[in-house]
Formats: sequence, structure tokens, C-alpha cells
Amino acid sequence: MALALAAGLAGTLALTGCSSDSGSGSGNGSASPGASTSGTADTGSGSGTPSTAAGKLEGSWVATTGGKAVALVITGKQAGLFTTGGTVCTGTAGDEAGMQMIHLKCTDGNKDRATGMVDSVNSTTLKVTWSGKLGKESYTKAEGGQLPSGLPTASLGS
Repeated sequence: MALALAAGLAGTLALTGCSSDSGSGSGNGSASPGASTSGTADTGSGSGTPSTAAGKLEGSWVATTGGKAVALVITGKQAGLFTTGGTVCTGTAGDEAGMQMIHLKCTDGNKDRATGMVDSVNSTTLKVTWSGKLGKESYTKAEGGQLPSGLPTASLGS
């Protein structure tokens, strides 16, 4: 389980550290939130794609649900989700029909977090209601690549 969390967190860091526009390879990574307009995410789900950048949704968010760590990363309109159970999902996030929505497609076929409506978001907390059986889930913002305190990560290596 710790290995899966470490892999998910590595994926989280990789996703948040990438810039789809940069061909220079300088490693600077100083893109501002929402500044990229050339990166488009097409999940192929046909279930509606958010039309604008994620804005307040942007960042790395973590939760503990059902005894598993969950990392939700939103960069521009792109979204990725990783759980300690090995679930890996990609998709989109942003404004859609006057609401903030998240659409994900998971590699293992899991649909618990396929479509989520953002109930509220501020600088520290993101609350999402997922259309699947999961229902409501509350995330805490991970600042500066660091996990918030209180997560079960004691057995993880650095």
C-alpha cells in the first residue's frame, strides 16, 4: 500500500511539475495558473468538457477516504487523481454550465469519481460531490509539494 501511495505521489509531483507548453527543457517551470491556452485535454468521454481554466481549483489536493490516501491534482484544465489502492485517473476540471465540474476516466474502469461537482473551494479546502456511489469528498490543499499534516504517511520513504 505504501508503494502505491509513493507511486501516486510521484505521479502527482510529475503532473504538477510539467508544463505542456515548454519545449526549452530549462526546468524553470514558472508558468502562471491558467496562463496556458494551448494545452487541451480530451478524455473522449463525450460527457462535456469544462470550457475554462480551473482557477481556484488549481493545485494539489489530498484526502483520506475509506482508509486510502487520495491525491487530486488540477493544472489548468487538466486533472489527475491517484489513490493508494492503485487507481489512476485523468481528465478535465473547470467551469461548465455555470458550475465547477471535474470529469475523470480511470485506467482500472472505476467510475466512483467519474464526474464531480465542486460544492465549495477556498485556499485550503475543496469539497466535491461525485456522481458515483462515493458521494461527498473533502480535500485539503497540499502547499509547496508538501503533504498536509495528519495523513497516514509515516511508513513512506522519502
